[in-house]
Amino acid sequence: MEWTGARYADTPTAEVRTRIAAAPERVWELVCDITLMPGLSTELRSVAWLDGAAGPALGARFAGRSEHASLGVWETTSYVVEYEAQRVFAWAVEDPERPSALWRFSLTAADDGGTELTQWVRLGPGRSGLSHAIDRMPEKEQKIVYVRMREFEQNMTATLDAIRKLAEGSGAGEASGAAEAGA
Repeated sequence: MEWTGARYADTPTAEVRTRIAAAPERVWELVCDITLMPGLSTELRSVAWLDGAAGPALGARFAGRSEHASLGVWETTSYVVEYEAQRVFAWAVEDPERPSALWRFSLTAADDGGTELTQWVRLGPGRSGLSHAIDRMPEKEQKIVYVRMREFEQNMTATLDAIRKLAEGSGAGEASGAAEAGA
């Protein structure tokens, strides 16, 4: 990730993609299994569907509990804001109209039967735990945002690699990435 000098109000984004030698149906099963994600994450500790939901659907909600050495422990409620089976699963953290973060998995079927998987995140525009760090050190806002976006990029790379290994049947016990459910 390049240094952009972005501020939180700029709603910076990060995106990572990988090619998976597995059918989109298999990749989709993994992407939509939010209970799998804490095992792939360096921050996400637990996640559960709310309101009796058993899986992603437009408007469904889930709760996540995360932990970060610099940001502490926090809990969020996320709302599924985009859902198209075997193509897109996106959620807004906290407020669907003004989320602290917006996350998206996108799948594209490849001609050879494989899948291109993309994970994308946009920070803000709603306040998050990062906002509190910026409030304490406003002169370091650009560095704080850069470091956090870099962490997201690294964690998403590890998450997609773990999903790839699971989908391809290699290294099911080796998943150690990071799928972040809340910012």
